[in-house]
Amino acid sequence: MPRMRSIKADLRRLLDAPDWRDHLHDIAATGLAGVGPLLSFLLLDPLTRHKAAVALGAVVAGLEKAHPEAVRNIMRRLMWQMNEESGNIGWGIPEAFAEICCACPLAAKEFHRVLISYIIELEKDDNFCDHNVLRRSCFWAVGRLAQVHPDMAQWARPWLVRGLDDEDIPCRGMAAWALYQLPPDIMTAPALRRLAAAGYTECCEVFDGQQLHTVSVSDLAAGKGPSCRA
Repeated sequence: MPRMRSIKADLRRLLDAPDWRDHLHDIAATGLAGVGPLLSFLLLDPLTRHKAAVALGAVVAGLEKAHPEAVRNIMRRLMWQMNEESGNIGWGIPEAFAEICCACPLAAKEFHRVLISYIIELEKDDNFCDHNVLRRSCFWAVGRLAQVHPDMAQWARPWLVRGLDDEDIPCRGMAAWALYQLPPDIMTAPALRRLAAAGYTECCEVFDGQQLHTVSVSDLAAGKGPSCRA
């Protein structure tokens, strides 16, 4: 237990550093011992949550060759925490899911469809995330996947377009941001223009890999958010 507390303290110190990305190699070296503490950081403030998700990606990528089953177990653990039966809301899980898929080819290949399933509403027998605030993270996570694996995220496009009419206005903005991470498509442009013209001032927090940006829904729909392919 003292060693675990020491690892947790060290990881928090590294993530809080201004040059935290320069320490990802050291974080990855903690291996399985770093997974639990990093998962606990997902419950902290939004910026720390994103940093912890990136760090989890580095850790899991380091396990891929020697411990592929450990990678699968970590992904199954994330899936369980997104399940209502777990008793958790799932804060930070979509972000972690995405960053691991971006860093670890094995996880991306075997689990990217699970990540996308959280924005697919079939009304029955689906994995759709019906918690509005958490679903914003799900849309962001699909967009993050699209940045690294556009081929894997491409089939999410119709569901992202549906997300432009989500009952939760910030979800609409996050769906728009995610669409801009995919290659441009003229079929989705009219829906994005309609959302941009609606004048929604509700804001979304978008992580650009280093910091969080607060951007209005209409601006995101107009392609004015970070990393948007306008």
